Amino acid sequence: MNVTIRTLTEIDMTKVQDVATKSWNDTYDGVIPLEVQSRFLQQAYSRATLLHRIEHSHFFIAVLDSEIIGFANFSLLDENHQVELGALYLLPNVTGQGIGTHLLETGIGRIGQVKEVLVQVEKQNKDAMQFYLSKGFTYIKECKEIFYGHPLESIQLMLYLK
Repeated sequence: MNVTIRTLTEIDMTKVQDVATKSWNDTYDGVIPLEVQSRFLQQAYSRATLLHRIEHSHFFIAVLDSEIIGFANFSLLDENHQVELGALYLLPNVTGQGIGTHLLETGIGRIGQVKEVLVQVEKQNKDAMQFYLSKGFTYIKECKEIFYGHPLESIQLMLYLK
């Protein structure tokens, strides 16, 4: 499988919105109500928000046979080279094939000089927890929040790089 990782452009926005919706609906089915997901997705993946992310973060997409199949979005947190991985999502039919690992590693490599990667995972998202722990992330703490009116429990994990 020949997957290319490149940065997000304006031309890619509609396809990224589609990947976000499909992956969220699959990942959070039974965990986050669909109307809450819809409100979040409309705000977090609007054209304006994606344009902001292009300019102020590191947003990488995974492309297979000219189709966008996933993405990862990193934000620089501080001058100590800690970044936050705010999103890493794949279409449901391509998970478990190493594409998430490729996105994670390529993103970290292209940002350069990253020493720590912070990620927050919804507690019931067992597949994501297993993925991040298998990549060397370690447990930091549990967090409770109200997410668009819906209570969520999440876990912060950190990857420490040399």
